[in-house]
Amino acid sequence: MRVLVINGSPRKKGNVATMLHAVSDQMGDADVHWINVNDLSLRPCMGCMKCRETGTCVLPEDDGHRMAKEIKDCDAIVIGTPVYWGNMSGQMKLMFDRIVPAMMGESKLGIPIALHKGKKAVIVSTCTTIWPFSWIARQTSNANHAMKEILRYSGFKVVGKLVLPGTKNKSGVPQKIINKARRLALKLYK
Repeated sequence: MRVLVINGSPRKKGNVATMLHAVSDQMGDADVHWINVNDLSLRPCMGCMKCRETGTCVLPEDDGHRMAKEIKDCDAIVIGTPVYWGNMSGQMKLMFDRIVPAMMGESKLGIPIALHKGKKAVIVSTCTTIWPFSWIARQTSNANHAMKEILRYSGFKVVGKLVLPGTKNKSGVPQKIINKARRLALKLYK
């Protein structure tokens, strides 16, 4: 089993990374590929829509093309991001904008075609806003919704999510979140 872990946080040892590791470290003999999105060199999408016809981005070769291959080759995905302005990090959004043809196809009538049916996913998010204001202001729920929509239209089945609000006043990830991460890792195998 090949598991792709995508860290959308600029902090390689922050809360998002800790939560992603809590899932991926439980994957046993799986072939785990870890990507830190902030290390990628990506040009922004030009909106030319040529990828809808060809299935490949027309921009010169960069890490967007490499990420498209990583997505195609994975059996499961674990994605995580801090919440910025009620959404995923900008670099994570840039990456997903660039790999649309690797995530979903399109019929002649313009109907989306999921390219990853049968694959599973876990979503991880953190935000500095404390509970219940993180929920009232839809901070983590908006970010989770955005990531879930990308995965759903691509055919991934989201088997669970890990959410940690109020990180500004916390040091580290609570054990109950780590325990849930371990349980979610098992769901990726089923």
